[in-house]
Amino acid sequence: MPSISIKRAYEPPAASDGRRVLIDRLWPRGVSKAEAELDEWLKDVAPSDALRRWFGHKPERWAEFRRRYLAELKDAPGVEALRKLAADGPLTLVYGARDEAHNDAVVLAELLTKDD
Repeated sequence: MPSISIKRAYEPPAASDGRRVLIDRLWPRGVSKAEAELDEWLKDVAPSDALRRWFGHKPERWAEFRRRYLAELKDAPGVEALRKLAADGPLTLVYGARDEAHNDAVVLAELLTKDD
């Protein structure tokens, strides 16, 4: 089972993070590239602009957002790249949202850790 964790871009990096990959389409406001200490930025695994705007981080839309985002991820080439990175060691999905329970990283980590 791959070791995948999620972390807000505003939290300090740690050695235990392993590979750090930003999975948002937009760069986190107020975070410099040096502070983020990212290994990669995979915009193609982020929710589409239309889905992101529709969701608006409203928890009452979470179930539908999750369903729609999983459908988008079926065709995202970056998912396989993340699977390969996770197979090589610890992987941290970095995201910018304030809500730690209702965001794209939660859905993506779940997808990457479930058995196929």
